Amino acid sequence: MKKQLLSAVMVCTLGVVGCDPVEQTPVDPNTQVGTKLEGKTLVMEGANIPSHPNGFNEDMNLEGSTQCYSKTTMQVGNNTYTVTSVLGTLRDAPQRFNIGTCDHAAAGATVQFTSTAVLIENAKADLSCFDATYTYNGFGQEGRGSLSADGKTLKLELFFTGQATGHRCADGEVGATTVKLNGNAFTGNAVQTFVVQ
Repeated sequence: MKKQLLSAVMVCTLGVVGCDPVEQTPVDPNTQVGTKLEGKTLVMEGANIPSHPNGFNEDMNLEGSTQCYSKTTMQVGNNTYTVTSVLGTLRDAPQRFNIGTCDHAAAGATVQFTSTAVLIENAKADLSCFDATYTYNGFGQEGRGSLSADGKTLKLELFFTGQATGHRCADGEVGATTVKLNGNAFTGNAVQTFVVQ
């Protein structure tokens, strides 16, 4: 009896016959990112804000596109990301392209965007790297990301659509020095780190 039971287990393990079809269905790592984040709130603040969000120096006055942030929160539901960003205060940079200092602690205006499409591709089985493309009304972000094994830390290295190359998992892991921004070697840190709540 023991031998028969062991044989059945072996056959099932090898996926030959007689197994639960649900167990045989391979898990698509691309869908796992969304599944693990569904219904979650993701928060980036403090030291988790990179020096170059979306590839641009947070200390530079880019007027309406200035990348100085105090806190960013993403709510995930039905594969839709609602992004609420509280801007920081850029000090000592009164004119466009001036370099000052991003004061994260001094909260400014709040802006909100909701994704119209989210595409996760080329995910590794352990989700240590996946290609991410987020589309919003009027702009998009693309790059690569990673989700920690415990599902509590999401890292996204994103750039505005069409501005970067070498920013996908095929080029290297999240944060690897493989990115060119507008044709020039990118040397900043664009990795946004979100705590999953």
